[in-house]
Amino acid sequence: MSARRLRLVTFDLDDTLWDVRPVLVHAEAAAEAWLRERCAPLAERFDRAAMAALRMRLLAERPALRHHISELRREATRLALLECGCTATDAAALAGEAFAVFHAARHRVQPFDAVEDCLEALSGRYLLGVLTNGNADVYRLPLGRFFRFALRAESVGTSKPDAAHFHAALREAGVAPAEAVHVGDHPEHDIEGALGAGLRAVWFNPQARPWPGPGPAAHAEFGHFRDLPARLGGLEADQATG
Repeated sequence: MSARRLRLVTFDLDDTLWDVRPVLVHAEAAAEAWLRERCAPLAERFDRAAMAALRMRLLAERPALRHHISELRREATRLALLECGCTATDAAALAGEAFAVFHAARHRVQPFDAVEDCLEALSGRYLLGVLTNGNADVYRLPLGRFFRFALRAESVGTSKPDAAHFHAALREAGVAPAEAVHVGDHPEHDIEGALGAGLRAVWFNPQARPWPGPGPAAHAEFGHFRDLPARLGGLEADQATG
């Protein structure tokens, strides 16, 4: 039986298509400034570290929130507002509005060099999808036009590296594992997760780090998006002759 050609390429978002750290720092600051104007005691009682500790406490009490990080953020803010004397109604409303401010700023991303050109080239050859544990909505970005579907942990109910996350993408695209490859930066969530689900994996490694293991390494790696089409072409050639 001849090998199946590659049909689906899925991408992680944060730290794969863009650097997420400065985006989150800006988004946190925007939400904090918005809340400070509406509830001054919150800034006095809950600095950024205290809010992070509150989210960690919530995760310990409600582990399922690990797959619902938007709800986790809203609920932590709501509880903090209650502790600062807000009514239940006001706390819920303010928490929702503060999250909207955060989420809007969270989408002010700057893609890495050549990402758009790369995706445009690949979208003419493969079906493209998104698999992310984060809460970014790629369809709020210009890059969204290249993707046929986008699956977030919040919608799937599980997070990478769980195989169910990758299997959901296979079902969405109607392809077999041998016809799919996942591209991402995280050795465990993206690479080991994809390999464990039967997909091939390509590691985005712009710092040229050695593979950290202990799991199996990716089928290929790249450090700049101008090189990704050739890496995928190499995988197809290897499969055809393997």
